[in-house]
Amino acid sequence: MNYIGTRNKDICATASKAILQGICEDGGLFLPEEMPVMKKPLSELVQLDYRALAYEILSLFLTDFTEEELKACINGAYDEKFDVPEIVPVVKAGDVSILELFHGKTIAFKDMALSILPYLMKTAAKKNGLDKEIVILTATSGDTGKAALEGFAGVEGVKIIVFFPEDGVSPVQKLQMVTQEGDNTCVVGIKGNFDDAQTAVKTIFTDAVLQQELAEKGFVFSSANSINIGRLVPQVVYYFWGYLQMAKQGEIALGEEINVTVPTGNFGNILAGYFAKQMGLPVKTFLCASNDNKVLYDFFTTGTYDKNRPFMVTTSPSMDILISSNLERLLCLLTNQETCKKRMEELKTTGKYTLDVKAKDIVGQWADEAKTAAAIRTMFEENGYVLDTHTAVAYASYETYKKETGDATPTLIVSTASPYKFTKDVMTAIDEKYAQEDFFVLMDKMAALSGVAIPAPIRGIQDRPVRHKTVIEKDNIKAFVADYLTK
Repeated sequence: MNYIGTRNKDICATASKAILQGICEDGGLFLPEEMPVMKKPLSELVQLDYRALAYEILSLFLTDFTEEELKACINGAYDEKFDVPEIVPVVKAGDVSILELFHGKTIAFKDMALSILPYLMKTAAKKNGLDKEIVILTATSGDTGKAALEGFAGVEGVKIIVFFPEDGVSPVQKLQMVTQEGDNTCVVGIKGNFDDAQTAVKTIFTDAVLQQELAEKGFVFSSANSINIGRLVPQVVYYFWGYLQMAKQGEIALGEEINVTVPTGNFGNILAGYFAKQMGLPVKTFLCASNDNKVLYDFFTTGTYDKNRPFMVTTSPSMDILISSNLERLLCLLTNQETCKKRMEELKTTGKYTLDVKAKDIVGQWADEAKTAAAIRTMFEENGYVLDTHTAVAYASYETYKKETGDATPTLIVSTASPYKFTKDVMTAIDEKYAQEDFFVLMDKMAALSGVAIPAPIRGIQDRPVRHKTVIEKDNIKAFVADYLTK
C-alpha cells in the first residue's frame, strides 16, 4: 500500500517513507491510497490479545514492513510499560462501556501510538538508508508532548523538540514535560496557545530553505503529532479491541453495531475510529464531542468550519484547539484532493470554509464547563467511577445526544486520560469543598475517594527537578529551532 497527499494525489510514498517524512512537501497529509479491508472474521479476531490484534491491523497499513520487523515494533511497544496485562481495559459504568486508554507511561491515550512510533521510525530509517539525524518537531496541547518525549528519549539518531502553551496545560501535564530526562530532549513553553504552536511547526515542515540549510548540517525533520500517519494507524487497533471486549463481556453480539463517543480536539483519535469503520468494524455512529471550543460541533452541524472565534481555556485543555489538523484527511476522503486543497487555502486566508458533503456516520455534540463538571459528579455518585475532564466531555455529550435522539445503541466511550492528570478540576467537580486545596494534596484524597492508587509515573512528580525552563514568544518558534540545531 502507498500513501498519497490530501492536496495532491501525485504525491506518493511507501508507508515507511511517509512515517519518516511526517507531512507532505506541500503541507498536505498522507492518506492511504486505498482503505484496507479486514478480511479476518470478528470471531477469529476476538480470540487475539492486543499485540496479535495490532499485527493483524497494522500489517494491512504498513505493507513495506516485514512480518519480523512489524512484530518487533509491536512487541517492543506493548510490554510491561503498560500497567495492566490487557494493555487497554474496557470497564462498564452505568449504561456505557469505557475504553481506558491511559494505562501507559504517561497516563494518556497518546501512549497507545507513541509507544510504537519510535520503533516504526527507527525501522523506517534503516529501510530507507537514512543517514541524517531525525529531528522530531511536536506541538502539544498537553499529552502528545510527554508521550513523544517518553518514546524518543535516549533513542540514538533522534532529537526531539516539544512546544507547549506555557499557561494552557494542567500542572501535572506541565511537570511531566519539564522534568523529562534525556540528552536528546528539548521542551519549550510558548506564550500562546496550541494552535499557535501547531501552525508554526507545520510551517517549518514546508519551509524548503530551512530544511535545506539543516539537511546540510545533517538533520531531517519528522513529526510525532497525529499528522504523521505512523501516529494515526496504531490508534485504529484499539477501536477493534474495544468492540471485541464489549462482545467478550456480553454487552453486544459479534456483528452488532455500536456507537462510539470520542472527546475530540485535533481530530486524530476519532479519525482512527472512522478508519476502523471503513475497514469493516460494525459502528453505527461516531459522536464527535467538543468542549467550549466547539469548532467541530459547528462544522458537523452546519457544514461550515470557522476558526474565527475566541479561544476558550477550559478544564479539558487537550481539547482547547481551533485548528483540527486531521479533519483535512476526512475532507479528502469525502471529496477529492482538488477540493481539499481549495478548502485548506480558504482556511489559511479567511479562517473558514464550507463543505456541502457530510459524513453521515459522524455527528457533533458538545458540553460546556458546567455540563462537564456535572458529568464527573454524576458518574461518580451513581457508579463510583471517576472520569477525567476530557472523558467527561464525551460522557456529557453522549447524555445530551441520547436525550435528543432516543438512540439506545450500545455505546463505547473513549477515555483519553487518567483523572490524576487533572486532579483539582475533577475533585472540585465531585465536591466544591476541594476547590481551595493544593493540586498535589488532592491526589492523595482522590486515591482515597476512588480506591485507585496514584499512577506510578506521576507519583511524587512535584519533587522532581525541572530540567527544561525555556519560554519563548509564539513568533520565535522557527528561529528557536534553527538556533537550537546549529548552536
